[in-house]
Amino acid sequence: MSSSFEKYQKRRLISSYFSVVISISLVLFLLGLLGLLVLNTKKVADHFKEKIALTIYLKDTAKDVEIKQLEKTLALAEYTKSTAFISKDQAAEEHSKDIGENFMDFLGYNPLQNSIDVYLKADFVDQAKIEEINASIIKKDFVDEVIYDKPLISLLNDNIKRISFWVLLISGIFTFIAVLLINSSIRLSVYSKRFIIKTMQMVGATKKFIRKPFVWKSVRLGMIGAIVALIGVGIVLYYLNKTFPELALLDDKILLIILFAGIFGIGVLITWISTFFATQRFLNLRTDELYY
Repeated sequence: MSSSFEKYQKRRLISSYFSVVISISLVLFLLGLLGLLVLNTKKVADHFKEKIALTIYLKDTAKDVEIKQLEKTLALAEYTKSTAFISKDQAAEEHSKDIGENFMDFLGYNPLQNSIDVYLKADFVDQAKIEEINASIIKKDFVDEVIYDKPLISLLNDNIKRISFWVLLISGIFTFIAVLLINSSIRLSVYSKRFIIKTMQMVGATKKFIRKPFVWKSVRLGMIGAIVALIGVGIVLYYLNKTFPELALLDDKILLIILFAGIFGIGVLITWISTFFATQRFLNLRTDELYY
C-alpha cells in the first residue's frame, strides 16, 4: 500500500515538473521568436529598401565612354548597393514580352532609352538623400532624366517606422506576460509543497535552508525549459535562413549569441525570483492560513 502511494506521489511530482518545464519552454520559445523579429526588423526593412531602384535614363547622344565612366562612378559611390545597365534593345525586348507583342513593328523604331538602374544602400533610401543624389546625377549633359518611385519610398519609410514601434511595444507586453506565466507555474509548483515547507520550518529548519532546495530545483527546471526553447528557436532560425537566404539571418553571430544567452538568462532569473518569493510567502504564513 505504502509502495503504491509512493509511486503515485512520484508520478504526480514528475507530472508537476514536466508541466512547469513545458510552460517555461513554450513561453521562452515564443519570446525567442519575438526576439528574432526585433533583432531582424531592421535587416528585413533594409532588404525591402534595397529593392527600390533609381533609374537613370541616358540621351541617345551619350557616348559609350561617358556611360562606362558613369557606371564606374556610380558603382564606387558610397550610396550604391549595385548597378545594372539596361540597353534600349534589352528594354524593348523585355517590354515586348510584357505586352505580348513587338511594339516596334508598329512604330518602326525603338523609342526607348539606354538606362542604368541604381540600387541604393538602405541608409540612403530617404526622400532628402535621394534628392541630393538625383541633383548630382542630373547635372551631367548626357543624362536625360532620373526617375524613382517617390510615393513608394515615402510609404515604405512610414510603414517601417510604424511596424518598428508596434514590434517594440508588443515585445514589451509579451515579455511582461511571459514573466507572469512562468511566475504562475512556479508558484503553483511551490504551492503544492506548502505543507512540507511549513513542517520543515516547525521542526527548526531556517528559512534559507528550506528555500535553497526549492530555488535550486526551479532553476534547474528553468535551465531545462530554456534549453528546450532554444532548440526550437534554433530549428525555426535554420528553416527561415534556408527559406530566405538573402536575409542572412545567421551572419550576425554575436547578436544571436546575445539573444540565446538572454533567453537562457531570463529562464533562470525568472524561475529563481519566482521561487524565492513563493517560498518566502509560505514561510511567512501561519499554519492555519495554509488551507486558504
